Amino acid sequence: MSSEVDSAARIQPGRLKELGPVNWVLWRILSKGAGAADAHLFSTLGRTGGLFRGWLHYSGKLMPGGKLSRYESELVILRVAHLRTCGYEMDHHIRLGRRAGVTADILERVLAGPTVDGWTDRDRALLAAVDELVGTKDLSDGTWKALAEHYDERRLIEVCLLVAQYDGLATTIGTLRIQRDF
Repeated sequence: MSSEVDSAARIQPGRLKELGPVNWVLWRILSKGAGAADAHLFSTLGRTGGLFRGWLHYSGKLMPGGKLSRYESELVILRVAHLRTCGYEMDHHIRLGRRAGVTADILERVLAGPTVDGWTDRDRALLAAVDELVGTKDLSDGTWKALAEHYDERRLIEVCLLVAQYDGLATTIGTLRIQRDF
């Protein structure tokens, strides 16, 4: 880790002493899965002990363990990352999105937003909901109705939780000044 990273982060990524043995092992596994020598998000949040493991469980239940398709989850996360200007989330989810079918063309459209040509009605409704949730922390009746045309009740709730999770994560990453891994 460079001294530039050291001076910018408000809380330094932990190692064995700060993480404890369980979170240290999790950090190593998650870093390897992310393709990073040190996934700073995990080595920083891992400092919270059991809270980190609870957060991992919850996060994993939303993505990849949710009922939304991986493709739809990645559209949501990438749009949140873009709206929140969260490079850390963007870096990781561009890579994960590729595995889920988010091509360079689709990523361009995600960045441009739900009003550009090329979206299905379902994807347009999903991305419009993301924009509204991030922007207003609520959904208008019209946006809700458009989303409900494509998703059952469980998935409607999941969309709200997924957006809120990654919006909150972007807040945490930004506040702690967690440095990008790549």
